[in-house]
Amino acid sequence: MSDDRRLDVLRAIVEDYVATQEPVGSKSLLDRHQLGVSPATVRNDMAVLEDEGYITQPHTSAGRIPTDKGYRLFVDRLSTVKALSPAERRAIETFLTGAVDVDDVVQRSVKVLAQLTNQVAIVQYPSLTRSTVRHIELVALEGSRVLLVVITSSGRVEQRIIELVETLGDDLVADLRTRITRATVGERLPEASLKLAEMIETFSPNDRPVVTSIVTTLTQTFTNERSDERIAVGGTANLARFGSDFDTAIKPVLEAMEEQVVLLRLLGEATQGLSVRIGTETGHEGLSSTAIVSSAYGTDDLALATLGTVGPTRMDYPATMAAVGAVARYVGRTLADN
Repeated sequence: MSDDRRLDVLRAIVEDYVATQEPVGSKSLLDRHQLGVSPATVRNDMAVLEDEGYITQPHTSAGRIPTDKGYRLFVDRLSTVKALSPAERRAIETFLTGAVDVDDVVQRSVKVLAQLTNQVAIVQYPSLTRSTVRHIELVALEGSRVLLVVITSSGRVEQRIIELVETLGDDLVADLRTRITRATVGERLPEASLKLAEMIETFSPNDRPVVTSIVTTLTQTFTNERSDERIAVGGTANLARFGSDFDTAIKPVLEAMEEQVVLLRLLGEATQGLSVRIGTETGHEGLSSTAIVSSAYGTDDLALATLGTVGPTRMDYPATMAAVGAVARYVGRTLADN
């Protein structure tokens, strides 16, 4: 019972400090929260929490503030994530519905996530290596040219015009389209490339040169872009609102966020569910005063990439987690619908 009560005290301290940015004392806790215990009990619980490293006294006053360890326990013991309001949900859906391609989806996602959280938003582009082939079209153009169209499960559309040494007959175009579709649709791009290479030998020796040209271009289309190493960042100016939350200055935070490799590592590998890293858990000295909330996005059975936010450790974790999770779901749904 005492552990549950102390958790209630810690939760109240976190909520009050996030809201006021002022150290929290026992009197204010009793005034603002229905803890159902005496002032002496609250003071004792705060002393135990401080001894165990969950709260600390920033200066000689009666107030206490959460430590990274305290925030960690608060997040780990969250029973529910704050629900988004109907207006917030409509804003996400409306903002993403008009996206015309993957680039547009990513840019819109960054903007809406930064607006919802008032933090820095980071969105990783969908990984081609995790994507599967949704559709491939082969169209004979005038002369010896062929149009190749590739659509992946991430919603990316790639088009290539191939100049061949000879004109393809309609029968060969139809046969090639059928075999390419059979070999690639539903396959992850690396596996699709291997199957295409094996497919070349199934054609007659006379047709193999043109088939090889088309397959080579198609394979290059699968692998020519490391989209999983591209990110979009928005809302950096939001950090200025939290200048006093950083231990020394905001400069180390901004410098760390200029490094794309750092941002990619912060987002982490695409896995299902929300991830919250607090303070030193970020693994970067310049970001020791920040917290990163991230989530994978994609389809039900395939995570394509990650998105998230960077803000001070004194953040509204339930609201931020709700926003990140909601945007991730809408992005995955938007890409699937496209």
